[in-house]
Amino acid sequence: MESGRPKDVGILAIDIYFPPNCVRQETLEAYDGASKGKYTIGLGQDCMAFCTEVEDVISMSLTVVTSLLKKYQIDPKQIGRLEVGSETVIDKSKSIKTWIMQIFEEYGNTDVEGVDSTNACYGGTAALFNCVNWVESSSWDGRFGLVVCTDSAVYAEGPARPTGGAAAIAMLIGPNAPISFESKYRGTHMSHVYDFYKPNLASEYPVVDGKLSQTCYLMALDACYNRYCSKFEKFEGKQFSISDSDYFVFHSPYNKLVQKSFARLYFNDFLRNTSAIEKDAKEKLEPFSNLIGDESYQSRDLEKVSQQVAKTLYDAKVQPSTLLPKQLGNMYTASLYAAFASVLHNKHKTLVGQRIVLFSYGSGLTSTMFSFKLQEGPHPFSLPNIASVLNVSEKLERRHVVPPEKFVETLKLMEHRYGAKDFETSRDTSLLTPGTFYLKKVDSMYRRHYGRKDAEEADHGENGSLVDGH
Repeated sequence: MESGRPKDVGILAIDIYFPPNCVRQETLEAYDGASKGKYTIGLGQDCMAFCTEVEDVISMSLTVVTSLLKKYQIDPKQIGRLEVGSETVIDKSKSIKTWIMQIFEEYGNTDVEGVDSTNACYGGTAALFNCVNWVESSSWDGRFGLVVCTDSAVYAEGPARPTGGAAAIAMLIGPNAPISFESKYRGTHMSHVYDFYKPNLASEYPVVDGKLSQTCYLMALDACYNRYCSKFEKFEGKQFSISDSDYFVFHSPYNKLVQKSFARLYFNDFLRNTSAIEKDAKEKLEPFSNLIGDESYQSRDLEKVSQQVAKTLYDAKVQPSTLLPKQLGNMYTASLYAAFASVLHNKHKTLVGQRIVLFSYGSGLTSTMFSFKLQEGPHPFSLPNIASVLNVSEKLERRHVVPPEKFVETLKLMEHRYGAKDFETSRDTSLLTPGTFYLKKVDSMYRRHYGRKDAEEADHGENGSLVDGH
């Protein structure tokens, strides 16, 4: 950066919120009559978070933003840009960002740029890049940026249903960040594909071509990795390989795809003849060296062998990122950043000076590979403090496991409520922690009304401007 420009722009702080309700994949498997291990071993998933009728992407966003501002003691007037990434459509015109503005209006701050970014699971990354670019630009006014990734992923009955999930993540963006972007190294791949899309505006459920989606994901991964590697080589004057990054974090529709993805990078390193590949692994991969195009994506043998030879490195470089995605499911835009939060939770004591490479994918198709460099941050933006604020273990322990029958019943009610008006929810907040926002009703004009649990005691809730009293 030229002198006087902000340096080390990136993530200063991060917080996550997910619903207190979850269903175990093992019990869902049995309930659905699926073969034993189909969801747990086949998909690699443990549990799935889901919203009940009192929560949605707006309530989760309000909760996670107020939580981040409070825990890091950020004055809401210090936010100059707010970008939301989501593919959960609440309104075809009004952005989720506008609902979150209630928090800032209360403090007299309406001077906040940014709206929503939408393209499947990639919207959060687009929102993040927008905020980072703003801080790095001549338009920056010295305030923080704030990124919110929020989604509730639900599927119709059938094989895709166990790949749902829900969460909201908030990230504070600014200079001198402990998690700073290596902006020069960025590889992007965008194209037009019908692998997963939501054309039916009367339904929350997507149209999915599962096999095509997996192939598109891996093709995009190859393209992004090769572009990332060539950028790295251009600036560093040496070849990049998986040994040049301490951790890899992938968008995680389900864990099995993450395993395949890292194995795919290993295979790419083999094809590019990097020194990262050991001699016996080279011998095992050699029979696949002439596979071209689609053949390599469809080869089960290659998939199996590459996962075997990459396993030790997978355990070291990827496994620490898998905690939240395996416990919560596919959170769409929040998925990648929940995986990143898992690394912060698991490894915060040893991350200073390390590089983390991330791969973001959104169907339809949009994808980017980028990286962070981690360093000591000034208090309260130190890596140990970020891990402490995330409070992952306690949040996971607090969850309420519901039987599959209750999960299916909830989804039926949500189907009925989707796009509906003039109804009140049960307002059952018994499982919500104090300070959590919840949906009270949707009136005859489709306007949504939210409350906040224990709003009288929670910060700023007492004047009723953020919530309709109880």
